Amino acid sequence: MEFQELSKIEYAHIKRMAKRIFDHGLSVPAILFLDMMKYVSFLGSQAMVFFGPILTVFIKSDPYYKMAELMQDRNNVELLLQEIEKLELSNKAQNG
Repeated sequence: MEFQELSKIEYAHIKRMAKRIFDHGLSVPAILFLDMMKYVSFLGSQAMVFFGPILTVFIKSDPYYKMAELMQDRNNVELLLQEIEKLELSNKAQNG
């Protein structure tokens, strides 16, 4: 699968999101959800933009809108899935 050329900042943003998902113990639900929804990722990102004014009252707006922009591309969703899976595999390797 070909990935678009991401800047280091965009790649770091995806890695940071994967790490937050992993740290909260949501790897399995996130993998299932993202894998099911990656084919309609554009619609999901547009829903994020639509609900942005409400949600950004509670969270920082810059990372939120950056993630909405990145999730427009199905390949970025796949990259996020791969990063979550890498974290899970490295955790299993450390814990036996």
